[in-house]
Amino acid sequence: MKSVKELVAEANSRVQTLQAGEAKALLQDPGVAFVDLRDSAELQREGKLPGAVHVNRGMLEFALDPTTPYHNPVFSSGKKIVFYCAGGGRSALAASTAQMMGLEDTAHLGGGFKAWKEAGGPVEPAK
Repeated sequence: MKSVKELVAEANSRVQTLQAGEAKALLQDPGVAFVDLRDSAELQREGKLPGAVHVNRGMLEFALDPTTPYHNPVFSSGKKIVFYCAGGGRSALAASTAQMMGLEDTAHLGGGFKAWKEAGGPVEPAK
């Protein structure tokens, strides 16, 4: 059996990892969409990156698949998708899964929302 640590390490070896400063530079880029994978309680408690789309990690595969009623149009927008979570584990796995499902231009925020806040990245309240 593989550990979560091993799965995340494998995912990180396959996907682009952006540091908070790199992600901050992309925040206003109209060709980039940020996707918050945290659960609703985390969003309500801590807020999110400005303009980020929320897709709970547990529904990601359904949101990625355009043949399901749960498909989120951000994934068929042609934009670069930058996933993030609280610390970077879920987002590494999500970016890897998205690539396996055919979404090529993906990355994830290394260190997650925690690193974003520590780098002074802007935060907006969840709606």
